[in-house]
Amino acid sequence: MKYVDEYRDGKLARAIAAKIAAEARQDRAYRFMEFCGGHTHAIARYGLEDLLPHNVRMIHGPGCPVCVLPMGRMDDAIKLAQNPDITLCTYADLMRVPGSGDLSLIKAKAAGADVRMVYSTLDALRIAREEPHRKVVFFAIGFETTTPPTAMAILAARKEGLKNFFVFCNHVLTPAAIEAIVGGESQEKVALDGFVGPAHVSTVIGTKPYHAFAENYRKPVVIAGFEPLDVMQAILMLARQINEGRHVVENQYIRAVTVDGNLKAKAFVAEVFETRETFEWRGLGFIPDSALRLREEFSEFDAEKIFGVETVAAKDNPACECGAILRGVKKPVDCKLFGTVCTPETPMGSCMVSSEGSCAAHWTYGRFRDAQPLERQAS
Repeated sequence: MKYVDEYRDGKLARAIAAKIAAEARQDRAYRFMEFCGGHTHAIARYGLEDLLPHNVRMIHGPGCPVCVLPMGRMDDAIKLAQNPDITLCTYADLMRVPGSGDLSLIKAKAAGADVRMVYSTLDALRIAREEPHRKVVFFAIGFETTTPPTAMAILAARKEGLKNFFVFCNHVLTPAAIEAIVGGESQEKVALDGFVGPAHVSTVIGTKPYHAFAENYRKPVVIAGFEPLDVMQAILMLARQINEGRHVVENQYIRAVTVDGNLKAKAFVAEVFETRETFEWRGLGFIPDSALRLREEFSEFDAEKIFGVETVAAKDNPACECGAILRGVKKPVDCKLFGTVCTPETPMGSCMVSSEGSCAAHWTYGRFRDAQPLERQAS
């Protein structure tokens, strides 16, 4: 397929791997975190780690917004769904994320709650139009990639005069989380030398938001696409920065990402949303300025205000290692639940539920590695 197969060429991947091996210094380790679950799945699916030299290690990061959503916010969504006057619209991944007390949205639906899986904000708007007697709440979640569609849905609802459309906002901001992984004080950390930066997120926000992080923490960032050659090229670019003592933001994904990003999309977001003072991330705790909420002038669409949502902190299953996996401190196989009681069919944590979660990636593509010789695992 033109414009896709070109980025999946095995011969070129091995050629880039040879360059990485030739340029990686033997007297040091290279530890790079990929922030996005799309990168994690590309690495696992195409076996990219097998192409890397022993001293170049990829560390899986937060992955996706479903993975980092704290249990307390899932409990809020379940309570909204249990309101007999509410139709809760949500994406598929969120249906099976566990809340407290062994509850989930799919279990709430089975018990009679009006929970509907949608593919976009447009579906939720359509339901609100077609069923004016129902209070339709869209469970909005996502990094900066999915925030503009939510903003546009709210603007459309206002223009149309819809009085039964509301948004439960859980949009979060990636630069703040990247900074928390390196500079936060409350959690155990993993040593990192650089980041493979988000792809789709950066098409919206551009490369500028990462510059202060790279400079302040002296960690290089390379924005990369999601195809295997994109990831391999980004790793080579990071290794070269390390060797040269540089720590800047570079853009490998030049076919989609610009310095300033999508100005029109950012304008929609700025019109509708403002930054929360703090927000909880699963595994990372409360991070300042890391999430969005509706501005006061759009409060008529704010489900938190209209329905009096008051989030109560909830603890994850103590046996689930999702938090440590999201920070890169542990791997999926370090969790005693992985592959036993926790599988994609019976997920115990969000890392296994989400299609972009680290545990789901390892379950789908990576388990064969666990049987390899110990010396290969140690490398």
